[in-house]
Amino acid sequence: MRNSTLPMIWLISDKRNDARLERALYRLPRGSGFIYRHYHLGDPQRWERFRKLRHVAKACQHTVILSDSAITAKEWGADGIYGSPRSLWPRREGLLHLATAHNLAELGLANRLGPDGVLLSPIFPTNSHPGGEVLGPARFRLLAQHSSAPVIALGGMTKERAHTLNWPRWAAIDGLS
Repeated sequence: MRNSTLPMIWLISDKRNDARLERALYRLPRGSGFIYRHYHLGDPQRWERFRKLRHVAKACQHTVILSDSAITAKEWGADGIYGSPRSLWPRREGLLHLATAHNLAELGLANRLGPDGVLLSPIFPTNSHPGGEVLGPARFRLLAQHSSAPVIALGGMTKERAHTLNWPRWAAIDGLS
């Protein structure tokens, strides 16, 4: 996927926002991104929930990414995969690859493997990791400038924080659901 077509806003699924996901997908600007994780569900339930959410997301022209293997992403009809840089290798044609990074070493690995985008986190305190260490805006910017792929800001992000951070691409769990 070319950088110019990578969505600017990404909604990430989680157990705690599950009940609000359909409504959140409809509220996102057309052509946004949706990353489906739902690690809390067993395989049959996870597939069924993905199928329903993919239908809503596609009706809104959103890009749908699955946190799973490339094989599963193709079988389930996802547009791409999401995970640690190592989990994305080897590259699979026809799939968008989004890597996660939390430090310079992970960002360096992502650069070597060539994802289409990198979710760099956590910038701000999050409900996912209460009390966890955060990058903060300054360290986020320093790390982001070392990425060879577009960086998607993640971690405690809201529309207001994205505006304050003045960063065009961002993702959220609670901040968008």
